[in-house]
Amino acid sequence: MSLSRGICLFKSIKSITKSNQQIIRNASHGPWNYRRSGIERVPPNMKLAGDMLMGFAVWWILWHVWHEPGHIVGEFEYPDPSKWTDAELGIPPDDED
Repeated sequence: MSLSRGICLFKSIKSITKSNQQIIRNASHGPWNYRRSGIERVPPNMKLAGDMLMGFAVWWILWHVWHEPGHIVGEFEYPDPSKWTDAELGIPPDDED
């Protein structure tokens, strides 16, 4: 029993000492980024095009929210609740028990 635990302990120590080395993963779809962002591989002109497209999309949304707010808040006037009658609201008359 102590021999099997000693082997497990040896494997654990061996894996800890190996963890400082960088592991190269041979995958079919390019380098593997575990703790790095893949953004440094994007060409600058692609990043600029993406930023410009995102800026245009934000401008388009804000422009239409400002100039056509009816799409969001509705195109009709909101009714005045003070003008509603008790019958419309479903409130029974005062003399009913």
